[in-house]
Amino acid sequence: METELLKVFDDNRNVIGEASRKDVHHKGYWHETFHCWLTKKEAGIDYIYFQLRSEQKKDYPNLLDITAAGHLLAHETVVDGIREVKEELGINISFDNLIPLGVIAYSMRTEAIVDNELANVFLLKYKGSFKEFHLQKEEVSGVFRARFSEFSDLIFGKIEEIVVEGFMIGKQPSIVKEDVGMYRFVPHQKEFYQEIIRLIEKEL
Repeated sequence: METELLKVFDDNRNVIGEASRKDVHHKGYWHETFHCWLTKKEAGIDYIYFQLRSEQKKDYPNLLDITAAGHLLAHETVVDGIREVKEELGINISFDNLIPLGVIAYSMRTEAIVDNELANVFLLKYKGSFKEFHLQKEEVSGVFRARFSEFSDLIFGKIEEIVVEGFMIGKQPSIVKEDVGMYRFVPHQKEFYQEIIRLIEKEL
């Protein structure tokens, strides 16, 4: 996986070549990713869904994250990104089902990597239940959801905790609830989360 080739970009989003995923994260090259957020309206309430990253993940294990996301390889187009939804969540959808929210540039830096992403962000208005998810256990160990309004309040600092409900592979009971704060989410930039909230809100 570290040797997979990704397209790399300059600060003006011009393609400047290709590099391995390892070099992309080591040298901080801008590269393309695909993000898909799931929402659902149920009994008049809008919910937003998160994946629980597998404990096997090298980066941010056991944290809640974007519903489905991944890198676009050098030979792929944005349309090919739909494979992330199918691989990670096990639901079969068409790219035509997605609502484009735009391309968001954001950066994350840890001791191990510099992650400069041009994220192609999409929204899927999900119609199914938790039972329809068939997770790629190496990547995802559960799916949770929260009321969209409460997640928005958490992101904008109005409250410190929200309730999430969902399931984890091989764990009982089948549906669990948990009080969580920002510490339970992958530490994407606050501005990134806030922009996502604003973009999704327009489509609900």
